[in-house]
Order: sequence, then structure tokens, then C-alpha cells
Amino acid sequence: MLPGRFHIVSNWDVPRPNIRPNKYLIFFHRWLGVGFCLLFLLWFASGAILMYWDYPSVSAADRLKREPALDGSKILLSPARAYDRLKISEPPDQVSLGTFDGRPAYTFVLGGDQWMLYADDGQEQSEFPPEMTLRAAAAWTGQPSAKAKVEENSEEDQWTVAEEFRDLRPLRKYSWPDGEQVYVSTVTGDVVQYSTRSSRMGAFFGAIPHWLYFTPLRKHGQQWSRLVIWASGFGTVTAILGIVIGVWVYSPSRRFRDGGMLSRIPYTGQKRWHMILGLIFGPLACTWVFSGMLSMDPFPRLQSGNSDRTEARLMGGLRGDPIPLTAFDARLPSEVIQQAGSNFEVKELELIGVAGEPYYLATAAPQQTLLIPLLGAPAAEFDRMKIIEVLRTAARPAELTQVRFVTEYESYYLDRHNRLPLPVLFVRLNDAEQSTYYVDPKTARIVRSYNDHSRWNRWLYHGLHSIDLPWLYKHRPAWDIVVLLLLIGGNSLCVTSLLLAWRVLSRKVAAILEEHPS
Repeated sequence: MLPGRFHIVSNWDVPRPNIRPNKYLIFFHRWLGVGFCLLFLLWFASGAILMYWDYPSVSAADRLKREPALDGSKILLSPARAYDRLKISEPPDQVSLGTFDGRPAYTFVLGGDQWMLYADDGQEQSEFPPEMTLRAAAAWTGQPSAKAKVEENSEEDQWTVAEEFRDLRPLRKYSWPDGEQVYVSTVTGDVVQYSTRSSRMGAFFGAIPHWLYFTPLRKHGQQWSRLVIWASGFGTVTAILGIVIGVWVYSPSRRFRDGGMLSRIPYTGQKRWHMILGLIFGPLACTWVFSGMLSMDPFPRLQSGNSDRTEARLMGGLRGDPIPLTAFDARLPSEVIQQAGSNFEVKELELIGVAGEPYYLATAAPQQTLLIPLLGAPAAEFDRMKIIEVLRTAARPAELTQVRFVTEYESYYLDRHNRLPLPVLFVRLNDAEQSTYYVDPKTARIVRSYNDHSRWNRWLYHGLHSIDLPWLYKHRPAWDIVVLLLLIGGNSLCVTSLLLAWRVLSRKVAAILEEHPS
């Protein structure tokens, strides 16, 4: 709320107490409101767009959707033989098999390093020339490569300004006449960013203004983070001051009279509307701006998840000791693809170990996986009781105090887009942090975790900012209706703020011009 100077409405017939709020409250709220009302309007308006149009990105689901199925007949080398070509004595941390440039290729990860070798002849692919990255971009869009416009991208632009692209540069940008744009890394050969004309338009009106994600600012990560935190902090103070003033002057007993009518509010016109909307939507503005600030991690302890040591111990128990690659010679990838069957289109194979036993994890689509042991038939998931026993052993000296199976989203495990896997295994530990974990039995991976600190953050950030309440998510479009109505109310409050800010500024400018005529 932005009351400006405290004006008493005419025709006061009812005696009133001293309701004039502290002049400093009015002063700070007025001028902070003048400075922040436009930013508030920007945040509320862009929030409605961001509900349905996210910032362009390339997800694992996008990659799987466009990746061709593995052709088992072309896989001629075992994982062990391919890795031997690198002459590295240490076993890799991760091994996967996919398709690159139309050929099956292994990806080996060790520490922070990554190597790609083709599974047909063992050739290492370490350089990615322009003709190869052009083929990758054309295959991604399904468009002819001859129509692509090519640009070298060695510095940040609006779509590659985040830190995640820093180690992937230089990039090559390919644009087609219909507006599709693809960025391919010359370091990995992968498509790392993709957008269309409509997704960019949605970002310009949604994510970019909402996150203050403007390239000249965002490319300076630390300064951008500080600006968002301080702007959100001062915005929260502005909203709190407005609520305090509104409550201070509000009269439940109708002590004011305006034009012969009893009134609870001593204002008319825009000030009256601003106070009404502020009393209704001011708390929303306060909590939304404050929770938005939490997204920038201003209080690391509040937002910290389970300790790395505890989670690493549990994951180490699930994965067990590294499996020698020679163990997978017992069943080669070509046999695994054949065993998966014609109804399961294998696009990626990952070599994993669970509790010391080797497995192939075949993936066809997000949440569509198949577990193939070296001996035995394929299965949809791991033995749940075995996972529980492994977690129980790995958690020591802590104990598992609660174990249950989650078949639908709940308060601490929910997803508006239904991307989180179900069912999952829930376990609670009796350690100092009261840690809880959700484990996907299809992959034996921890997909979400909480402790005493991050549980607070779940409600203070996600609960207040995204209104991600389980009941609303289960009964959409109830969530959409509630959030849009709240955003409309917040925008209406911001409009009255702008009108009052314009009145204050125009009055000040007029006074200055009168004192200093040209």
C-alpha cells in the first residue's frame, strides 16, 4: 500500500481516536513503494506467463524423445574392450551406451573427465567439426541442414547466459527460417540448448522478467544474485510496512464517515482501493516476494538438504563396490537389446552395480526403464526388500525408523508435471537431522531427500511461491484457478501502486518546476 500523505476524508461526524500511523512508516512505505511498484507488477504479471511457458532448455526427456533406438547389430565391442582403448588403469565411475551421429557410442566418465568411443570400431570421438555438429542440429529439428544459418557462439547470449554453458563453449548456433534455434557444444558434440519462436516469446514475457534474467545482468552471476536478493528483501519490507499501515488505520467499528456513510477506511479514490487490495493481497505480495528471495539461497543452512556424507553413504551402499567392466562380458549389449524385446525400444543402456551385482539399465523414455541382470530375466524394478536391507546397512549407526511405499504424490513428494517417478520407497532415519529419502525402485536411486532444515524450505519457498499444495495439484485446474486469481489480485494492487506513485512523483516534479522555473 502507498497512502502518501495521511489525508482525512471530509464530513467527519464521528469522534475518532488518534489513528495517524507513524510518519516514518508512511515515509518509507511511500518511497519504497514508488521504487518497487513497477517491479512488483513485473513479477506478478510475468508469474502468470511462467506458469505455462518455461525458459527454453534441453531436458533428459527431450534427448530421449529425439534419440534413435540402439541398433544391436552395430555394437561390435564390449564395454571392457572399448575402455581398454583409453589405456586408463582406474575403473570408470559411469558407463553408458547411446547413439551419436548415427553410430552406437560408449560414454565413460571418470572424475570430471568424459570420453566417447564408438561401439562399432572403438574409435574415440574427441573433436566435433562443423559438419558433424550441423548433422546433430538438423537431426534434432528434423529440418534440412542446407537451410540452417550458422553462427559461432563464444560469449553469452540470452539463451546461453547461465553458468552451465561455460564449460561447453564455444557453441555453434543453428537457426532455421521457421524460428527453431539449436546450440551444439563443440566440446561434447551434444545439443545443449533448443528454442522455438513461441518458446522464446514466452520466455521474454515470463521467465526473463520474472527472474531478472537479462543478459547484461545475468552474465555477472554474483552481481545478479545479489540484486535479486536485495530487491526481494526490500520488496518484502515494502509489503510489510503497507500491511502495518493498513491494519493501523483500519476501523472495524466504522468510526469514520464519508459522505454520510459510515466507513472503516479513511480514504477515497485510488487510496481507498489500494488499502482494500493491500489488506487482502498484501500478505500474498509479502510471502511471494520473500519466498522468491529464498530461491536465490540467501540462507544456505535453511535450504541445505541432507548432508553429503549421509546421502553418499546410502548411495554407496546401493551401488556397492565398482563392478569390473569385464563382468559385463557375460552378457553383451547386443544380447541385452535383443532380450529387451521388440516392444521395448532401447535408446540408452547404462551399466550399473547394485549391492555388488552388475545390471544393465535400459531406458526407452522417461520413467520407462527395464532392469536386465547378467543372469536371469529382465525385471521392471529391483527387489524392494533387498533395497531396504541395503539402506538399513548403509545407514548405520543411524537406524531406519519408518519405511513405506508411496504410490501417489504427497506433501513432500509431488510434481505438478508428473515427472517424478512413482511408486517410490520412503525411508526415515533417526539421525540428528531426521533425514528422509525417496528411492526409485526402478533405478535404485535417491530421487528426493529432506532433513529438518530443508523441510522448512519446502514450505517457505515451494509452498508459498508455487502454492504447490497436494490437494490443489490433485484437482487441477483448481490449482490454476486459485493461482491465477491470486495473481490478478496482486496485479490489481500493483496497478493502484503505480497510479499513486505517479501522483506522488508528478506532485514532486511540479513543485520543483515551480521553485525553479525555466
